[in-house]
Formats: sequence, structure tokens, C-alpha cells
Amino acid sequence: MMPMATFGPRSQARPPWDRALVTGGAGFLGSHLCTRLIDAGVEVDCLDDLSTGRAEKVAHLAGRPGFRFLEWDISGPGCADALTGPYDLVLHLAGPASPAAWPDRPVEILDTSSLGTRAALAVAERDGARFLLASSPPALPGRPPRDARQGSEADPVGPHSACAEAVRFAEALVAAHAAAHGSNAGIVRLFAGYGPGMRTDDGGTPAAFLEQALAGRPVTVGGDGSRTHPLCYVDDMVDGVLLVAVGRSVRPVDIGGDEAPTAVEIARRVIDLTGSDAPLVFVDGAGDRPAGPRPVTGFAREIFGWLPGVTWRDGLERTVAALRDRPDEVPTGAVTTERVGERRA
Repeated sequence: MMPMATFGPRSQARPPWDRALVTGGAGFLGSHLCTRLIDAGVEVDCLDDLSTGRAEKVAHLAGRPGFRFLEWDISGPGCADALTGPYDLVLHLAGPASPAAWPDRPVEILDTSSLGTRAALAVAERDGARFLLASSPPALPGRPPRDARQGSEADPVGPHSACAEAVRFAEALVAAHAAAHGSNAGIVRLFAGYGPGMRTDDGGTPAAFLEQALAGRPVTVGGDGSRTHPLCYVDDMVDGVLLVAVGRSVRPVDIGGDEAPTAVEIARRVIDLTGSDAPLVFVDGAGDRPAGPRPVTGFAREIFGWLPGVTWRDGLERTVAALRDRPDEVPTGAVTTERVGERRA
């Protein structure tokens, strides 16, 4: 087993990269990765078209040596050529990660997972960089099908299919590229990340509960509340991504919590931590479906030495404390934007 190692403020370990490209870097996880890399002395080009990301999430990095914010779409024509690098690490996180964004952005999701992934792979191949795709396991085969009236996720033309097909294609493209070109490309499948800086309006768990409780509205739980969620605190998730990035594995690696509290347990914990008087209300909805896939983290533990270190209860406490400190979720500072490439029509 490889020794556990983390980068930035959690360790004195020096990462093996000089310059990284992080696509989707102004998103929740992307901004945390940018921060960890900069703190560890790695130069970072943070690329984001701000369709769902927010420049304010990386505003605290403004003026830090080695940090650049590039506002553009990785799937747009000319973007890859304009990213001059050279990079020795490419982390591809671009694409709407929030479930709330999926129904309204099917074309953008498909473009980012096809054209964007190919462009990011081309940049990594050009520079001989390690490439890592951040994938979304709930959209992959094995997830319980939706109600027939809503369309099955196995149906490529159903109303909920764009994200599932996009994720499958992106993973297939990365695996095919590695096999055909011998590129140092890998995949991390990320489960239920949460923590400071997360958007409370993204419709996921625990975000929806936090939004409702903080606003004093009823906290709504689908079904009987027994659906489980393998929550993974963002610091642990960043550790996992960077550990996998150090390696050369092409095999997909699951990064997710080893605890899976039920929706009602999460909701009650949120109500308790926020001190909210909001009632807990059970409603018909997603909670009626069986639980989604659980991460299989044995490979991450045995090969990369990754272990989640923050319990879901402690992680929620830290998250609520951060929201109280910054209720608007906007760090101080200003980001200088550089535009690259050409906008996609």
C-alpha cells in the first residue's frame, strides 16, 4: 500500500507537479483543489466558463503567486490551443455537478463531456501531463431506474439521460485514449462531496436541508427518509483526488465516504446544528427510490492509501460553522479574469 500523503496545509509533503490546469476550477470541489495546490506551491491555471461556477469561490487566491483565473469554455473552439502551459497535471472537473443544473443544460453537459474532455486530454497529451477525469457515479449504470413516467436513466433519449450518457462517454473516451495513446490518464468517481463553500441551492443532499433550515422553512425529506447518502467531506475528497493524481492508474477509483447516513439522520443533524425551529416534513419524491450506488473504496485504500478522516457528523458541523461565518458564501478579494480561446457557438 502506498503511504498516505496529502498536500498543502494538511501536510508538509511536496507534490510532484510544478503547474496544473484545473477545468471547472471555480466550482465547489475545483476551488478547493486550486487552493490546496496553490498552498503546496503548485502554479495553477483555473479555467471556468462560470456557467455554474462562481469566480468568487477563488477570489481568495487573487494575487497569490502562480494563480491565474481563465474564464472560458474548455469545449469551445481554440481554447485548448490557447492554453499554452506547459502543465504536468490536468484535472478535468468541468461540467455542471449540481443535480439542479442537469435538466436545464443537457447540451452543455454533452458538449463538455465530449468536446471538453477531448480538448483537456489533448492538452495533457501535448505536455506529457497526468490527466484525471472527475466523474459522477450517480449517472453511471447500476443506479436504480427512475419511475417509468420520468424516463429511465438507461434510456438515451429520456428527459434525465443527458448527464448519464455524458458521464459514460467521458469515461469511455479517457479509457480509450489511454489504451490507444498510452497516455497517463485516470478517472476518479466522486460520491456526495460536501463542505464549506458548497452551494446550498444545488438540490442535493445535504445542500437542500441546509438551505431550508437556514431560511427557517420546513425541511423536506423524500419518502420515509431511509435513503442513504455516502457523504464525503471536501478535505477528504481533495486528498483522494490528489493521491490518485500522483499515481498512474487508468482504472476508475471511487472516492466517497465510508459512512452512509439516511436522509432523515442528515436532516435532523442539520436542524440541530443550525438551531432551526423548522419542522421536519416527509414528502413524496426521490426518497421513495432505493439508495443510489455506494462507493467501493477498497482500491483507493489498498493502492493509494486513501482513508476518509472526517465523520459525516463532524463534517456537517464544520459546514454549518462556515456558512455562519460567511452566509453569502462569497470570499473577499477580486479575481482578474483572462479570456482564452473562442466562445463556442
